[in-house]
Amino acid sequence: MNILLFVMLGLFVFMMFRRNKKTKEQAATLQSQFAPGVEVMTSFGLFGRIVEIDDAENKVLLELSPGNTATVHRQAVTKIVEPVLAAEEPAVVPNDASSLTIEKSESIAPVNDAPRDETPEETLRRLSDEGKKDS
Repeated sequence: MNILLFVMLGLFVFMMFRRNKKTKEQAATLQSQFAPGVEVMTSFGLFGRIVEIDDAENKVLLELSPGNTATVHRQAVTKIVEPVLAAEEPAVVPNDASSLTIEKSESIAPVNDAPRDETPEETLRRLSDEGKKDS
């Protein structure tokens, strides 16, 4: 029984070191891709473009918008944002408004046959009558 506990503890420690090693490798791979002009996201959700990298002090200068910059720690940059390419489908614009109207046969059928100009008392009476039909 004791041997099984030591084996499980050893397996747990091995898995923990292996996971840490993978995380460090991923971070090193990510940080090797840093270069000025790369769009990135920080761990706190700030998006920007890398302007300058200071390896000596582990700082990255990000341009958030034209004229606005922020300096963050190198490890705060957690993701490289790939630019999304917009699908180039030409927008179809009708020449007239005929495509925007719905013909009578295609129109949506009314949910119930309630008259449009009924008073609140008539609405209550109609709803209570409908409730009696259901029960």
